[in-house]
Amino acid sequence: MATFDIKMPKMGESVTECTITVLNVKVGDFIEEDTELFEITSAKTAATIPSPVAGKIVKINYAEGDTVPVGLPVVVVDTDVDATVAPSATKEPKEETPQARIETKDTPTPAVTEVHRGSVERWYSPVVIERAKAAKVSQEELDSIQGTGFGGRVSKADIVRYIEQKKGAPAPTPRVERSASVVAPQSSRPQVTAPTISIGADDKVIPMDPIRRIIADRMVQSVQVAPHVTSFMKIDITDLVAWREAEKDAFKKKEGFALTYMTPVIEAVAHALKQYPRINASVDGYNIIERKHINVGMAVALPDGNLVVPVIHDADKLSRTGVAEQVSQLAEKSRSGKLSPDEMSGGTFTISNYGSSGTLFGTPIINQPEAAILGIGAIEKELAILETVSGDVVATRHKMYLSFSYDHRIIDGMLGGAFLQAVAHYLEDWKTNKGL
Repeated sequence: MATFDIKMPKMGESVTECTITVLNVKVGDFIEEDTELFEITSAKTAATIPSPVAGKIVKINYAEGDTVPVGLPVVVVDTDVDATVAPSATKEPKEETPQARIETKDTPTPAVTEVHRGSVERWYSPVVIERAKAAKVSQEELDSIQGTGFGGRVSKADIVRYIEQKKGAPAPTPRVERSASVVAPQSSRPQVTAPTISIGADDKVIPMDPIRRIIADRMVQSVQVAPHVTSFMKIDITDLVAWREAEKDAFKKKEGFALTYMTPVIEAVAHALKQYPRINASVDGYNIIERKHINVGMAVALPDGNLVVPVIHDADKLSRTGVAEQVSQLAEKSRSGKLSPDEMSGGTFTISNYGSSGTLFGTPIINQPEAAILGIGAIEKELAILETVSGDVVATRHKMYLSFSYDHRIIDGMLGGAFLQAVAHYLEDWKTNKGL
């Protein structure tokens, strides 16, 4: 029997694991190439994983709700079986339990222990559980430990340090993992406890779905990890509005997709990031990682109230039409749940368009492990005083607020202001811009 392993895909540079939200197949099913096998979520992204081969499902190693390390087999397919032929006398293999795991010489058992604490889930590796049990660390103590691992997880170094401190011995210095989402450890970081919530008889309790739980965890993590500073600027985009109004119908007819305001904003951001590469960066402990590629993510709201962030890779190398095409395609794929893992990974800077809902400005939260995020507000008409050769005049102008949040560990106010000015000038002086 020739088998093919369908593994958990990598959803981003710093993503080490994904959660299975839906399993569409079971052991014994006959599948064709491109059959949708399971759905996953990770760090504000969601994707449906298709099968690259045809055959018969002979093993499923994980169940819905399991968090699986990247690269481990989720589904095993027997490729010797013709998926177009219905099963006959072939005896189906015994289905393994959802907790089944694959162990290899080089890969440790990826089983994890789930601990429920109210509506929040914390996951611990087998090494952490083993150390805790050996040292008689209670469940309550384990839940209270501040993790320094990915996503705030309790690492081996964290549990060892806690046990040593409990014994009264000098605490070993925690090792900082080389991950863009981990900051230098803080020995005096205060413990944060969520307030107790009283629930009335008429109140409705709605459990968060997997995507919303991930969004919630990532937003809390971002605020805890990065000291946020937000700068605002009101810009005059009258020329840009006039250009789009004049071009949008002909553009749609010629290219087959819409010309939205996100296209010039992405173009302006890519241009500014080339001028100020420190903005296109991540923090790794006490190291600054300036990214070579300019990969711009755009937050897209989904019909169910969640959001995803598809990524336009190498945005600075695309033409204006190329950017517009990417914006249109990725937005459509996002709303229909057809984004691939590659289309949601590798972002170095994010744009949030809350202006589409009529909001003027806000304070966007950085999409870790990036160092900054730009928010664009609604466009409004205002009366403004303009300087002309004949004197000041009052005119109707189109104005928009830009909100720029950045990580103050590596971006100071002067640099943040310079970047924001670069974006503003590019959009305000639209008549002079011919594209990237």
